[in-house]
Amino acid sequence: MTASHPLPLNPAQREAVEHPGGPLLVLAGAGSGKTRVLTARIAHLITQLHVAPQRIFAVTFTNKAAGEMRTRIAQLLGADPRGLWIGTFHSLSARFLRREAPLLGFGPNFTIYDADDSEALVKRLLEARQLSPKAHPPRTVHGLISSAKNRMLSPEELGARADTPMVKVAADIYAALGPALKQANAMDFDDLLLHPLTLFREHAERLVYWQDRFQHVLVDEFQDTNAAQYLLVKHLARRHGNLCVVGDDDQAIYGWRGADVRHMLTFQNDFPGTKLVRLEQNYRSTQIILDAANGIIAENTARLGKTLFTEKQGGAPVTLLSSADERDEAEWLANEYARRAAEGDVAYEGMAILYRTNAQSRPLEEAFRFRGIPYRLIGAVSFYERREVKDLLAYLRLIANPADDEAFLRVVNVPRRGIGDASLTVLGQAAGGWQKPLLEAARRAGNVGELRPNVREALMGVASLLDRLRDAVGQADPATALETILATTGYEQYLADEGAEGMERIENVRELVAGAAAWAEVQDPDAAEGTGSPVERYLTQAALVTPADEDRDEPGVTLLTAHMAKGLEWPIVALAGLEDGLFPLGR
Repeated sequence: MTASHPLPLNPAQREAVEHPGGPLLVLAGAGSGKTRVLTARIAHLITQLHVAPQRIFAVTFTNKAAGEMRTRIAQLLGADPRGLWIGTFHSLSARFLRREAPLLGFGPNFTIYDADDSEALVKRLLEARQLSPKAHPPRTVHGLISSAKNRMLSPEELGARADTPMVKVAADIYAALGPALKQANAMDFDDLLLHPLTLFREHAERLVYWQDRFQHVLVDEFQDTNAAQYLLVKHLARRHGNLCVVGDDDQAIYGWRGADVRHMLTFQNDFPGTKLVRLEQNYRSTQIILDAANGIIAENTARLGKTLFTEKQGGAPVTLLSSADERDEAEWLANEYARRAAEGDVAYEGMAILYRTNAQSRPLEEAFRFRGIPYRLIGAVSFYERREVKDLLAYLRLIANPADDEAFLRVVNVPRRGIGDASLTVLGQAAGGWQKPLLEAARRAGNVGELRPNVREALMGVASLLDRLRDAVGQADPATALETILATTGYEQYLADEGAEGMERIENVRELVAGAAAWAEVQDPDAAEGTGSPVERYLTQAALVTPADEDRDEPGVTLLTAHMAKGLEWPIVALAGLEDGLFPLGR
């Protein structure tokens, strides 16, 4: 420990932290303290190399990790690193695009569409082409489009490569999706990564501006970057070369969603003169566990190579269980975990079971419920995916962005206003003819003769309601905005009328309001500059939350996929379904 580094560092960690500048590749094995290295390096840049926080661009794998790292940096500095750009690729890109959206033909108040919004839009585009959503499931079509975007393929390129009728349909919908999103002033998750690249390609002066703005670029979990993400950081670091990437080619597990471990393997060629630092000392596991892991991963052919070691000797041997089927396996695990908890070895909260797919949780849940073992399921329905939460956020979205058609379709009949699907189809046709968003078409519903008088009145009432809400909310904080929506729409009474289930939903509504108030208390005023109203910034954060970011304090054994377990640890861990074709998945 030194005056410049309050954190104790081993020699390899110190070498990475104190690297003076230029490209740096940190090959960080599991449990080797890479978060400590990234945190200490950012603090070192600020305190020792006098780099202003606002000139640092640091990418983390989850929003939660970004928050924790920011807190650690503040502790090292003794002050909040105001202006520091730290977050996931998607959150930093969204922050960047709020400033640059007009150059791309979007308003700075654009909506970020989640998977449900994107699939709903795909469904509408299919129906507009008389293509059956049953024969062409919107989730499948959207998945094909998303995969193409992750590989940076254009609609034309996807169409040229189409080898099945479904892919041909996806290419057609993909071509229509961009204009439809722009008309709704919306971007999907993949667009958040692609639009900055479009900006840099079409507006070279903005690339120069952002290259000058960020003096140092740091990327965590580099092995899991896709083509667009790597190109983005390469653009930002091209002029000064101060790109520090930290990762482990042995932990590349996101190839199925576009990540390419070859970025890590070729980094030294892409950036000549790269300093390579290997973090091989593990602080998490015993040597017995590391020997097992090293023996398995040594079979990989394309890897930079490292051997993990630890000073923790001894420990329990790795248990290998051969079971008849998944039910037999689940019963053995339930019995074993119950025995360990009863012996006082480790509480249930210190135990976890990892599997490859969410479907594998079912026999485990059944076995645990049968024995009365408490458990918590990670990756189940996210708080922000609950119906009542999505309803209220849709109202907020329409206040922020009146062109958001998916939000309009979600709330136009919530609470119920007697507006049916057939009437909305007629309204959609009118909106298309006028080339106006659905909300504007609702405002003009009196001119749509095909609608019944009561429906015309109801639609104009919705438009009037949203106008009043927009005026009332103004620049208010998101919690106040949500309370205004609740008071004006009668949404809580609408839920209460549903009985017991509705009362549970009301609790979630109150939790949403409380969370929005808490969000407002921790905002960095420097980060808010140029990124829209408080409601717009809150909606960005809400759209980018993943299950890995959500704190759940439920007691019990943790059940989750291996992908969700990234960066987490427990005293006792089991890998379930470790069989050929399932883990790893045979596709």
